[in-house]
Amino acid sequence: MAAESPYGSADELLRSDQESYFHPFTDLRRHAQFGPHIVTSGQGVRLTDIDGKSHIDGLAGLWCVNVGYGRREIAAAIARQCERLSFYHSFASMGTDVAISLAKRLAEITPIRNSRVLFGNSGSDANDANLKLVRHYNILRGKPEKRKVIVRRRAYHGSTVLTAAASGLPTLHAKFDLPQETFRRVSPACYYWRADKSWSEADYAAHLLSELEATILNEGADTVAAFLAEPISGAGGVLVPPDGYWQGVQDILKRHDVLLLLDEVITGFGRTGNMFAAETYDIAPDIMTVAKGLTSGYVPMSASFISPHIWDVVASGAADGNVFGHGYTYSGHPVAAAAAHASLDIIKNEALVQNAAEQGALLLHLLQTEVAPMQAVGDVRGVGLIACVELDPVWIDAKWSDTTSPASVLARVCMENGVILRPLMNSNIVAIAPPLVVTDADISDIVGVLIKGLKQLAKVV
Repeated sequence: MAAESPYGSADELLRSDQESYFHPFTDLRRHAQFGPHIVTSGQGVRLTDIDGKSHIDGLAGLWCVNVGYGRREIAAAIARQCERLSFYHSFASMGTDVAISLAKRLAEITPIRNSRVLFGNSGSDANDANLKLVRHYNILRGKPEKRKVIVRRRAYHGSTVLTAAASGLPTLHAKFDLPQETFRRVSPACYYWRADKSWSEADYAAHLLSELEATILNEGADTVAAFLAEPISGAGGVLVPPDGYWQGVQDILKRHDVLLLLDEVITGFGRTGNMFAAETYDIAPDIMTVAKGLTSGYVPMSASFISPHIWDVVASGAADGNVFGHGYTYSGHPVAAAAAHASLDIIKNEALVQNAAEQGALLLHLLQTEVAPMQAVGDVRGVGLIACVELDPVWIDAKWSDTTSPASVLARVCMENGVILRPLMNSNIVAIAPPLVVTDADISDIVGVLIKGLKQLAKVV
């Protein structure tokens, strides 16, 4: 039975989409042939499409709907704020009570103690702002040549010109002519991807750390400003770092006066079983980016947490009367701030960080015991409620002849069977990251459909 939509029938919406909608990160040729999968409503961990079919959302929208869909608490907070004050800006010393209180609340829970909070609208623009801020910081302290940024291959940091250039995914670079001159790339951190299969995890971590330090020394530490990285690379493949990696990274960066920019856009607000992945890996960043889970995706908002030692330098730059020349019309938007407060309340009151740890342990256990032994599977990995299944490249080379990537086919089969998962770009990996409100039964259903999909995938070859 078709779901009701106040915006038209399925046929009308399909026609409007084909005529008007430019979809981001989409295979445009395939989309022109098959059209969109139209979602009309959501509740908890489930979405309903225009045909009335229900799906478990196994990727929380785009890693963001942490508290689940249809939360009346957030809707009510948004409505109240719209009625009281729908908008005001934060330029030229202006501000709103709700954004100021949110900044204070975030500063009290972030791993960067006594941080200043710079609000934006998305993870992309927050990372972009942080890259600008690093240049500003080094210019103010008399080191303008210190502007190179080390990033990892397979990383994703956004799709602005600067953050897409920083990212390490081929799709973001091909045919866009992005500026690359200040970025230097090192290997992603994923034990399954180690070049030498005889390496222990400690050997592999040592290799990665040696590469990072050699890159800094080869470039000249006086020219390297920062290392920009995700605690766990999400869109790049759910790349879980080896033990000892993050402690070693921090030691190297401190030794060479290189800032650590930690991108917690995906991992923030409970995803790894701690409020922030910085707690999971004992990371003390100089600047940290959050977005997605900040409002659970109900309205756009991001934030950058700026360490006191960076703030002191930036604030000192105003001594000559200069205005800090960065910001957005919607920085600290009051409606977004109200949504963030409500989302944070739910995360706290319903112990969703603990639930993510518990359900994540169940998810990883089922993946390791029931999915990993399957013939087409090369690796399963994850931390908390962020996980993935990577298909075996040997199996693909030997068995797969379809021109479509097997991960895309697997995700499509799973969706047909009622679970939405995400095939990741430039890989044969399917990601799993459901809302933090999932139950044992939801996890069992996700894994059951995934197993069914892998069995169907094997029949294709």
